[in-house]
Amino acid sequence: MSNDMTKGDIKKIEEEIEYRKLVVRKEAIEAVKEARAQGDLSENFEYYAAKRDKNKNESRIRYLERLVKTANIIEDDTKADEVGLYSVVSLYMEEDEEEMTVKLVTSIRGDSMKGYISIDSPLGSAIKGHKAGDRVYVEVSKDYGYYVQIKKIEQTEDDGSDDIRSY
Repeated sequence: MSNDMTKGDIKKIEEEIEYRKLVVRKEAIEAVKEARAQGDLSENFEYYAAKRDKNKNESRIRYLERLVKTANIIEDDTKADEVGLYSVVSLYMEEDEEEMTVKLVTSIRGDSMKGYISIDSPLGSAIKGHKAGDRVYVEVSKDYGYYVQIKKIEQTEDDGSDDIRSY
């Protein structure tokens, strides 16, 4: 399985890997050494907690390295007046009679609670490539879908400020 990511996503992940290898790993190893020096390991909670934290960091490093290795680098090739990657889009949700604003991002940055919608999600893939004023059907499943109307599109760049989700 590969994830669609931009060069900015890759850069941000590589920065986290470097930080975890150079800073967090060193701190975790030191914490394990200090806890081990306290004596009897059979009842030493600090030792087990330090080992757990060290292992979590190593797992995160492996996960991030796997993400980079399997990444599919994408570029946004949409026109200036179309919904594309990093567009901030005002939508009218016909079913709810409400407006909402979303930002289209790569799947690694998707966070619906912040209004970051993945280009691979039903909503993101439905509106991508459409223009302001278009009425678009969003198919959630073969049995359910809904209509949205694109009210406004604001083009933004990938400034790297969006968080990469932690798993």
